[in-house]
Amino acid sequence: MQSSDSHWWRGATLYQIYPRSFADSNGDGIGDLRGVTSRLDYVAELGVDGIWLSPFFASPQRDFGYDVSDHCSIDPMFGTMSDFDALIARSHELGLKVIIDQVWSHTALEHAWFQESRQSRTNPKADWFVWADPLPDGSCPTNWQSWMGGGTWTWEPRRGQYYLHNFLPQMPDLNFHCPEVQEAILAIGRFWLDRGVDGFRLDTVNYYFHDQALRNNPPKPGDSPATMQRHIYNVCQPENLTFLRRIRELLDLHPGSFVVGEIGSDDNLTRMIEYTAGTDHLHTAYSFQLLSDRADPQHFHEAMQPWTTGEGASAWPSWALSNHDCARVASRWKLDAPTSQIAKFALALLVALRGTIFLYQGEELGLTQADLAYEDLRDPLGVANWPANKGRDGCRTIQPWSHDHTFQGFSTVKPWLPIIEAHRDHSVDLQAQDPASVLAFARHAISLRQSNPAMRLGDYSVLYEDESCLIFSRKFGAASCLAGFNFSPKAKTIPGLVDSRLKPDLAVGTVQVDGDDITLGPVSAFLISKNPL
Repeated sequence: MQSSDSHWWRGATLYQIYPRSFADSNGDGIGDLRGVTSRLDYVAELGVDGIWLSPFFASPQRDFGYDVSDHCSIDPMFGTMSDFDALIARSHELGLKVIIDQVWSHTALEHAWFQESRQSRTNPKADWFVWADPLPDGSCPTNWQSWMGGGTWTWEPRRGQYYLHNFLPQMPDLNFHCPEVQEAILAIGRFWLDRGVDGFRLDTVNYYFHDQALRNNPPKPGDSPATMQRHIYNVCQPENLTFLRRIRELLDLHPGSFVVGEIGSDDNLTRMIEYTAGTDHLHTAYSFQLLSDRADPQHFHEAMQPWTTGEGASAWPSWALSNHDCARVASRWKLDAPTSQIAKFALALLVALRGTIFLYQGEELGLTQADLAYEDLRDPLGVANWPANKGRDGCRTIQPWSHDHTFQGFSTVKPWLPIIEAHRDHSVDLQAQDPASVLAFARHAISLRQSNPAMRLGDYSVLYEDESCLIFSRKFGAASCLAGFNFSPKAKTIPGLVDSRLKPDLAVGTVQVDGDDITLGPVSAFLISKNPL
């Protein structure tokens, strides 16, 4: 549903593809770019506006592509630049925008920039990474803790200094205080825009700058080293906003291009607004706000409300309920209903939200989180922290295309992660024949959103909220949408909110309209769309 409108991204629906697990074209058990291209017709039939491709760049794959060794090269396991060009061309033929991940806060150890920087304190790239002397007792420069486990500093004997890594030790942080680094990063963005991409998803966008005074993060209650401090000085520095303006200037030179940032901080919503308000920062941003285990009315209302007034009214949010970093929503939400009903409930909520929305591959099928044995884990986070934290492999298992195929139509050989037999009954070919399937529901829900500007662009106004139910309206011009959600295991009747002449255009569970009253069964939802055009 590609549009020439430069504001096409406002209210758009984007489909996230994790290439490793989407489709394998060459029989090596790993998904690739040609595999993605071969399945683009399926993506277009969902009715989405575009795709977000997770990393496919040259990488040692310690963090599965988020450790980049060459930002302007394709990793051979995913294909060639010609394969990428063909993917772009086919996507655009189908009316799909293409957004690609850009991992700019850090590189892989193997990156040529780091290999030069680590050699001495005087080489041309000596300041391209964050280096610091040890404290007088030889210990690390700060107390900063990594979300991947352990501290954020590793010793480099060739320089006699520590280097910063907010994530894995094999992923050193770039020094964005260095002007040459900023220029090099913008050149990478320019390269891909010139190649024909429609925009970027900026990984860990609030991690670009660090506190140059190297102050310690203050403590707070938590259950792990990373959560036992307030992440103030290793992230979200004020210089970030200045550099975001430079990124936006680059995007503005390519009309219709778009940038969304991933934000992970102690104050997600505040940062999302700060990074997207006005017209000279990111177009939009998303955070882990809705990727938590919480599934209750207050949680969603608290996420929506800040965007209705003040600075938030000039900003624009993005939302996802699943992605490659968290457990799948059908398993994560502990609602008292079958997982297929939870999946439909989540889809109904997602398409009703104000903002740009992201649908993770398999979410349209109602896939559940896979529980892998330790010996099958590939994610370093899971390997290091199992069983307390099983990592992210459970949401990265393959897309099941075919019910009867040994490898579910993904590949001709054993995939890089185990086949999940429980996903066989969720396969695309089975669901495509079932009008009651999650896939059929997803297509209908997306179509409803695309056909009603109120669902994409409208305001947000709460009509009813209690501990179990949330009902809100969306309005844009003469178009409107009424959305209701009962998160509880008990039926709920809400009086006086529904015009008896209107029937739900989308329903999950049990929804009954009696006069002006509406009764929602357990874990049930409805959308009533009104679009006079």
